[in-house]
Amino acid sequence: MHPILIDGPSGSIECLLSEAIEQSAKPPKRVAVICHPHPMFGGNMHNKVVHTLARFYRDLSIPVIRFNFRGVGASEGSYDEGVGEVDDLTTIIDWLMLNVQPTEIELAGFSFGSYIAAAGAMRLQNDPRLKRVILVAPPVHHFDFQNYANHNCPTIVVQGMEDEVVPADKVIAWVTNNESAIHLIQMDNTSHFFHGQLVTLKQRLLDATTL
Repeated sequence: MHPILIDGPSGSIECLLSEAIEQSAKPPKRVAVICHPHPMFGGNMHNKVVHTLARFYRDLSIPVIRFNFRGVGASEGSYDEGVGEVDDLTTIIDWLMLNVQPTEIELAGFSFGSYIAAAGAMRLQNDPRLKRVILVAPPVHHFDFQNYANHNCPTIVVQGMEDEVVPADKVIAWVTNNESAIHLIQMDNTSHFFHGQLVTLKQRLLDATTL
């Protein structure tokens, strides 16, 4: 992974780019952007679930950009309750489109990061370059996911059934009542942080994925 700082609305945003983005002689067809969990509870781009998502994309030969939200690591600024963090994601996407120029993009996130990914996807809902969204343990009980009901991008939701942070029944109800094209992966005996289940998480995503 290649570290880079990108100018954002609150200052520099610390990022890690797949080497394929930096070394490719031509722009990659598809790039994925991964959002990390809650900054106020130790979330950053080195989180184990975020790293697992990066490995999932590696197995699909899709380059990845991970980044720290404002106020995390070397990213400047401070936590903005999800509002500024969506702006951070939008900045990363705009940078990708200008400097890397992929023809397709994916958004993924874990916990708080899945809310940011969903909100970012809503900003891109009419952009044909957005090809897939992956939401791992989305906190539908705490953040507003209701607008995502009108989204037409293929979406994968992964939920641990023993999640002690995000109520699994609320996630299942949200998916069941959602009008969007959402594929739900339920993982038994799995906590919020997917302890002992990271390999299975990656494999379940691979099993559910078509390019």
